[in-house]
Parts: sequence; structure tokens; C-alpha cells
Amino acid sequence: MAKTSKINDKTSEGKGKTGKFSNEEPVNAIVEQLIGRTGARGEVTQVICKILSGKNEGKTMRRNVKGPVKIGDLLTLRETEIEARKIRGSFRARTV
Repeated sequence: MAKTSKINDKTSEGKGKTGKFSNEEPVNAIVEQLIGRTGARGEVTQVICKILSGKNEGKTMRRNVKGPVKIGDLLTLRETEIEARKIRGSFRARTV
């Protein structure tokens, strides 16, 4: 006779949170400064952006953005709690 394993149903556990993101609604942020390129192939741009709404309204924070981005662009952020680490090495930041 073969052993049978019990499968736990986890669909109802952890209601309210999906993955590592909180229940907050996405917030908009505007790009104020381009810091530099990062990533293994330079495909990510590090920017400083200003949060336009939500509980952190008015806060400026450092974020990594994949894809084309320029000063004045509007970003939609899933969360505003985590800030990107500073890029090591020499770079020249561009401002507004």
C-alpha cells in the first residue's frame, strides 16, 4: 500500500497580503533627478523621485527604474517603504 500525503490548502491563509507588497494602493511619483545606470548590463536607471500622494506624500526617495526614463516622467510605485541602495563608484547626477 502506497503512502498518501496530506496537502495543505493555503488559499485562505494570509488574506490581505499578496507576496511582499502591502495593501496600499499604487501611488504616483515624479522623477526629479537621474543618478546613474546600474544593473549587470546597465539596463536600470537610478533616479530620485518625489511622492505625489499617499501617506509618504512629499517625500523624496531613490528608486531603480527599468526602461527609458527622463526628468519629469511620472512613475507609479507599488510601495513607498523601500528605498534603493546608492550606486557605488563615480557618477555625475543630472538635475531638473
